[in-house]
Amino acid sequence: MKTEWIVVANASQARVFKRESPTGPLLAVSTMEHPESRAKGSQLGDNRPGHEASDFSAGGNRFEPRSDPRRKEHRRFAHEIAERLDKALAHGEFASLAVFASDPFLGELKGALSGPVLQRLQSTHDSDFTSLGIDALEERLRKLRTRA
Repeated sequence: MKTEWIVVANASQARVFKRESPTGPLLAVSTMEHPESRAKGSQLGDNRPGHEASDFSAGGNRFEPRSDPRRKEHRRFAHEIAERLDKALAHGEFASLAVFASDPFLGELKGALSGPVLQRLQSTHDSDFTSLGIDALEERLRKLRTRA
C-alpha cells in the first residue's frame, strides 16, 4: 500500500495523519489552526450593510453583504488546507486521501480541492473528529473500515 493521508477537519482546525499500511499506526503529519473561523461576525468586519444615497431623496439604499464574514473565513481556511494538500501531492507525500470534516465545512473543503487531489480522494465522511485523541480516532476509523 502506498501512503494514505487522513484529514480530520472542521472550520477552525485541521489535523493531517498518514498511514503507511492498512494495519499501520496513524502518524501525525501536521496541524493547521484558523481561529478567525471561531470569531463572531461582528469581530471580522463591519456588520452593518452599506448605505448610499443615489439621488436627492430623503431615503437611502441598503446593500446587503453577499456572504457573512464567518463563511468567508471558512472558505479561506478550506483553500489553505487545499493548498497544503496540493503541495504534498506534488512532492509525492501521499497516494490516497480520506477526509473527515464537519458537515457544512466538508462541502467547502471538497469545493476547494484541485483536480489531482480529487483523483486521490478515496472517501469523505461528514464527521467532526478534531477533538479526538489519536487512540480514539484510530478506533473510530477501524469501526468505519469494518462497516465498509
